[in-house]
Amino acid sequence: MENILISLIMGVALSAVCGFRVFIPMLVLSLGARCEYLTLGENWMWLASDPALIVFSTATVLEICAYYIPVLDHFLDVLAAPAAATAGTIVAAALFVDISPLMKWTLAIIAGGGAASVAHVGKALLRAAVSVPSLGTGNWAVSTGEVLAAAGVGLLTLL
Repeated sequence: MENILISLIMGVALSAVCGFRVFIPMLVLSLGARCEYLTLGENWMWLASDPALIVFSTATVLEICAYYIPVLDHFLDVLAAPAAATAGTIVAAALFVDISPLMKWTLAIIAGGGAASVAHVGKALLRAAVSVPSLGTGNWAVSTGEVLAAAGVGLLTLL
């Protein structure tokens, strides 16, 4: 029972991080599984593979850099809404171990995808509150905060 509770907490926490950045939590998940800090479900072991690690690392760097380009950051925010919900669902499903498939996917969609969506909406509102009065010139500060929050919470989840 304790393992189920820990996997649920980790899954929801890492899913929420997907709302800030889509690929940082996927990279944290991949590294955590590879270093055996995380236990993944049997069908999710591919997340710890070399190709997955390369893809998530490359995507993380590109995502971070792209959010520092004015106007492009707005378009990425729009595209990131469904991507964050999807990534949150995947992260949660990968971490929810020792529960039935029906319960796993129900919780992954509702709790994982929901946590990522709520975090993304909050981030989008903050970005709009900074972007409108500063005409986009303050977005770099929000982007930096998002990266630090995503990396920090992601690493804290491993601990």
